[in-house]
Amino acid sequence: MAQSNGSRINTNIQALNAYNALNDVNKKVGVHQLRLASGKRINSVGDDASGFTIGKQLEARARVYGAALNNVGDAKSLLSTAEGALQAVRDLIISAQEKIAGANNPSADKTAITNDVVQLGSEIGDIISNTNFNGTSLLSAAFSQTYQVGYSSSESVTVAFDASGVTASTLTGLTSATVAAASVATIATNAETALQKIGSLLQRLDVKETNINSAVTNIEASKSRIMDADVAMEQVAVTKLNILQQMGIAQLSQANASPQQYLQLFK
Repeated sequence: MAQSNGSRINTNIQALNAYNALNDVNKKVGVHQLRLASGKRINSVGDDASGFTIGKQLEARARVYGAALNNVGDAKSLLSTAEGALQAVRDLIISAQEKIAGANNPSADKTAITNDVVQLGSEIGDIISNTNFNGTSLLSAAFSQTYQVGYSSSESVTVAFDASGVTASTLTGLTSATVAAASVATIATNAETALQKIGSLLQRLDVKETNINSAVTNIEASKSRIMDADVAMEQVAVTKLNILQQMGIAQLSQANASPQQYLQLFK
């Protein structure tokens, strides 16, 4: 730092030094005030180039995981839709079994029972035909879709189940002469197998969802340590700099007035 004995008044070195120091303090005050206003420690690349790069990489990773989390949610919703439909179908199959058992009573009205069973079969057929997720049929054929559930496409889960064996034709084609001998064991087994597969996939997706949520939380915590401002420390810094700012203004004022003492030499 340049020094002066003060008797050369054409250039007031002491005032310039005080001004430079005050200017430096003002810049620092601006930096810390911006951090407090934005909540961010890094507001531009110039604040911390390496920290900015790492922070943006972490942000990208968190957002990709967020998309993967949405994928898991959609897969679970799809499976839940299929599960609800298959549970309804399984309940209808149980009702059909009950009525078929009743048809084995010699005094039963087989025609009425047949009509009931055929209607149950028709409803099962409607459920199979109409169950879809976002326009994609779920039960009328074997279903298989792959979802990204991680940071890269290689981290995926294939959602696959087959309810195509759950058909209504076994019931809708019955007559009063055949209803007593009808068997729904095959379609019941097919429905149960599909439900078991769906249940296993839902359990797996629950684990994936928990893991992804944990990963996102950890990534956000890491990004926060790099990118976010510690408001308590920033406020402490601003308070200190405000004091230095006031002192700098006072010293600049004194430095500007200092050359006036040499006027006494001309009296």
